[in-house]
Amino acid sequence: MNLNNTLACPLDCFDACEAVLIDGNIKANKKHPTTKSSLCINFANLLKEDYLNTAFIGNKKVNLEEALETLVKKLKETKPQNTLYYKGAGNLGMMQNAPKAFFGKYGSASTKGSLCDGAGDEGIVLGRKKDVNPPIKKLIDSDVIIVWGRNFSVTSPHMYKLVKNKIFITIDPISTPIAKKSEIHFQINPKTDHELALLFTRFAYMEDLEDEEFIKNHGSGADWFFDLAKSRPLVSYEETTGISLSDVSKMFEIIKGKSVSIVLGIGVQKYYEGANITRTIDSFAAYMGLHNKQRGGLWYLDNSSYSYDKKFEKGFKKNIPLPQVDFGNFDLVFIQGANPVVSAPNTQKVIDGLKKSYVVFFGTTFNDTCKYADLIIPASNFKTKKDVRLSYGHEYKSISYPVEEAQKNSISEYEFTKYMNDKFAFDEIISEDEAFNYYKDKKIEDNSFIEHFEFIEELEVENLYEQKQEEDFYLIFRKKRNNLNSQFKIDNFLYLNPNSNYEENKEVIASTKYGQAKFIIKYDEDVKSNCIALYAGNKNANYLSPFKSDESSFSAIYQEVLVKLELS
Repeated sequence: MNLNNTLACPLDCFDACEAVLIDGNIKANKKHPTTKSSLCINFANLLKEDYLNTAFIGNKKVNLEEALETLVKKLKETKPQNTLYYKGAGNLGMMQNAPKAFFGKYGSASTKGSLCDGAGDEGIVLGRKKDVNPPIKKLIDSDVIIVWGRNFSVTSPHMYKLVKNKIFITIDPISTPIAKKSEIHFQINPKTDHELALLFTRFAYMEDLEDEEFIKNHGSGADWFFDLAKSRPLVSYEETTGISLSDVSKMFEIIKGKSVSIVLGIGVQKYYEGANITRTIDSFAAYMGLHNKQRGGLWYLDNSSYSYDKKFEKGFKKNIPLPQVDFGNFDLVFIQGANPVVSAPNTQKVIDGLKKSYVVFFGTTFNDTCKYADLIIPASNFKTKKDVRLSYGHEYKSISYPVEEAQKNSISEYEFTKYMNDKFAFDEIISEDEAFNYYKDKKIEDNSFIEHFEFIEELEVENLYEQKQEEDFYLIFRKKRNNLNSQFKIDNFLYLNPNSNYEENKEVIASTKYGQAKFIIKYDEDVKSNCIALYAGNKNANYLSPFKSDESSFSAIYQEVLVKLELS
């Protein structure tokens, strides 16, 4: 497949596309199992990026050597424990982890947890003891696909094309493109997904669809889990979830006797109890026996590096929960491939902290965070270096080889690490070729078989619907086809159902207990009437989000808020 002219898309999405250079043109690699014949729009946008080719000290342009020497001097003048290494998901290639080897030895603090999928990941692990997706063939071979909190055809276009003719059922507060194609769309109230999973479990029992063999041979706690499901009247679920019992009954008519897959998105777990919400959904899947079958299963964002050795990470003495990082607590902050001014929770606190610290930005493009950087070091773009991209959506990897010269005044992550190691007389790191070849050549194995599944037995969730006042809105973050988080074409509008009491194109002040921001209203009938929707990457969105972590995985809880609107 790889002829030393392939390129792996480094972007933070499920598909991990692979391209190939043909006669000077970058095209989809038709031989790649999931990319097939076309590149997604975000990969196409990436190819048009205006990459940094100048280093900066303050507002002054400098050459790369001066910028690197400035960093060395600052680090030698600063106590290591007063520095922070902050890595984002701007490039998910395995070789991007090289700087961890330097900053770990140097003694910087780092981060733990996630701004994206961490709570859900924790929920999967609590049940399965590992976070590994089934082989994608089991998705392709299934009869029915339940799309749960995932804008599947937009965020996973290549995976979707492989299964586009299946029967779909969608669970989402937004009428997404896949919802419009579905046999049933459960337009659920936010933060009630665990309740719907329990309701489904009741129906599975009534329809005699529980998998007694899986429960007996691989499960524990199933009886306690079912006790959770039957702990309240069936009809009580209708009011809280917004889902009718008749639609649930219709779903079970559709799935009975068929192989079923669930593709689970990150929306369901953006809450304080996100791990247990996800675990409840996975427990329903286990109760139905979707795991360990020849067809079907449940897919989330799996640990793409499961069973791989970490070739660069040496460990950090101190790790700060990622959603709660206060940049102002550090004398020097090194930010690699991240844009926390837009992507991290509670934007105002992020900006206030950056203003108090000496900020070093190391990345390929100028972003909002660069405005607060004292030193900018350009990273070589993905077309100029070796790398391996492991997918968290499926089991296939994508390989990158250099296909053009690096932009001037730039340095790759591996070269940067080697340079810094030499300046501080640290031990040499593994050679670039050895690390690259390890990730490239390691055999892909199916590690998804679940030996023992632990059903969730206790569940305590602080329900947003119990706190919600009539004028409050739930906050939903959604994905757009032509942007990826804070990259590319950003949409900064606030979307409301046309049945709201607010006029389109008017400016409103949206406020939560954590902050406020101004937005222009746009109507969208796809948005549930009790919700507001903001696209990921909206530059004002995170003025509203909590500067807090979830209960168990040090992860962000962006949707754990209720929003009030008033005319500006």
